[in-house]
Amino acid sequence: MKPLLRLFAIFLLLLQFGDVLAANHANKHKTPTETSDNNALQCVAFSPYVGAFTPNYGPAPSHELIDNLLDTLVKETRFRCIMTYGVINGLDYTFSAAKARHLKVIAIIWLDKDIPINDQSIASGIQVAKAFPDTIIKLSCGSEVRTRHGNAFDGEISKCIDGLRKAGIKQPITTIDTWWEWCNRETPCHQTAFSSQVDWIGTNIFPWWENKHSGLHTCTNAEQAADFHIERLTRIRKTNPGKDVIMTEFGWPNGPDGGTETNTRTGEKCGVANPKNQITVIKSTLNKLAKKNWSGVVFEAFSESWKPNDEGNFGSFWGICQGQPPYSCVKDFK
Repeated sequence: MKPLLRLFAIFLLLLQFGDVLAANHANKHKTPTETSDNNALQCVAFSPYVGAFTPNYGPAPSHELIDNLLDTLVKETRFRCIMTYGVINGLDYTFSAAKARHLKVIAIIWLDKDIPINDQSIASGIQVAKAFPDTIIKLSCGSEVRTRHGNAFDGEISKCIDGLRKAGIKQPITTIDTWWEWCNRETPCHQTAFSSQVDWIGTNIFPWWENKHSGLHTCTNAEQAADFHIERLTRIRKTNPGKDVIMTEFGWPNGPDGGTETNTRTGEKCGVANPKNQITVIKSTLNKLAKKNWSGVVFEAFSESWKPNDEGNFGSFWGICQGQPPYSCVKDFK
């Protein structure tokens, strides 16, 4: 090779080497937004416990019911991703039904106080995660376990996470909880004991319930809810750099029409339940998430009649699909 050509070849190699170094440097120093949201999701929470069904007792929802609900969701909304709440008692059928409809799933392995049932759920979670690797895209070991029980069942969450990893599960794993729990019940926000254990962070944010229970944020109306969501997500992202953070539940009740909650600490009334405000909260939040390329899960697909036993008068009014079978969904989400 002539000296001039040899020098030119060396120059090209140096340029390529420099590009590689620059790319490696950029990958190591990406912000959370850059690392976590190349495939932002817009999903909806799905539970088949409609009508007279309840997760607390009685028969499980039938395969036919699950099929019909998913058919309605596909036909009447734009959502092609769902989040599910359990992998036993007939709920495991949801994954094959979702696969048949080309839906993606964030699957929650439900954890609570019954240890043998938890063990059964973990085993089933491993089974379905392996059986549906292209349908189940993310997994969660429990939902709001700390919110319900404090730290009493942290060991169950860790057991689930460790069990999934030892089983060779490939999907990213988290434990879902409220933003307050993911901030370690502190302001400013701090990491929790689970921050280093999980692959991604799933957080539920409900200004509606804060209007009732919180002493910090006692009044957020429907027009302010989207900004409330984004601000809490931003806190968690800054506290957990490099982690994918997904708002795994957000929404607003559509009824009883005109109803409002009273803050248990201040007596203040704030937030009005009606269909218009539900649409406002969901659409404005989805728009803000899309602009940031962040993921979110609307709560919920179908209203559940059993919820008032646990959540008061507003519990059965969160669905974007309501009424009687075959149900009708809000057209704004088509």
